[in-house]
Amino acid sequence: MDVPYRTFNAFLQSHFHGRVQKLSLDAGLSCPHRDARGLGGCIYCNAQGSGTGKASAGASLKEQIETQMRAAARRYKAGAFIAYFQSFSNTYAPLSRLKEIYDAVLPYPEIVGLSIGTRPDCVDDDVLALIASYADKRLVWMEYGLQSANDETLKRINRGHDRRCFQEAVERTARFPLRICAHVIIGLPGEGPRDYLATARFIAGLPITDIKIHLMYVIRGTTLEGLYASGAYTPLALEDYAWAVAEFLAHLPADMVVQRITGDPHPHELVAPAWALEKQRVMTAIHDCMHARGLRQGSLLEKP
Repeated sequence: MDVPYRTFNAFLQSHFHGRVQKLSLDAGLSCPHRDARGLGGCIYCNAQGSGTGKASAGASLKEQIETQMRAAARRYKAGAFIAYFQSFSNTYAPLSRLKEIYDAVLPYPEIVGLSIGTRPDCVDDDVLALIASYADKRLVWMEYGLQSANDETLKRINRGHDRRCFQEAVERTARFPLRICAHVIIGLPGEGPRDYLATARFIAGLPITDIKIHLMYVIRGTTLEGLYASGAYTPLALEDYAWAVAEFLAHLPADMVVQRITGDPHPHELVAPAWALEKQRVMTAIHDCMHARGLRQGSLLEKP
């Protein structure tokens, strides 16, 4: 079936002409929102910061890289890799420490890409210049969590920054030879279709190259779990999520790379909704919704 948006796999194939697999790395960093500011983190974030927890288990970056490369080579026949620093905020350390962390990829010519997940309030020009220094031989992404363009929502989820902070980080990053990936969440507490589409339009107006769309699911041990248990939060139904993603994609520029269109929870951590574990079913529902409504990425984007 025709996929009505620009997929990450297609983008990687066009650049590298073969299978490219991501390596999810845990550098053992933390988050300034939890640590320095003592604000407790976002209401949906778990104790591992959406990562693997490998660093706290004692696994070095070298071990993580080599173990995952061997597994991906066996399972997917992958010969090229993207090192994705995923857990917590991967610019939250002194510059010298960050260089040590990112330099972990240098011994591996098979690593053709580097992706740095962080917060928009946790970067400056010195950090961006360091990260850009790796872009002479590989593609490099900065991945920034926005989640929503609604400042009231950002307060509600205890995000710790506003949309202006995100915009400034994106515009600063665009001055460097870096790709920029925005993370958004559909189904946040208090939000509805008007909010999702406002976030899509905001994203569309910025120099963003890639996007990850996440489902708001409830994870054990989070503040959101308490809201769910009390009845103060209800996750979206699959049909509503598929409609929202279809609309969201239709309001994005057609050349933006769509890296993700749903969540990917760990089964033992997920509280709700149960359908979040059925990734293929979710993707099929989104594709079917777009085809049934005649939507494609960019088809509802208002021209300037």
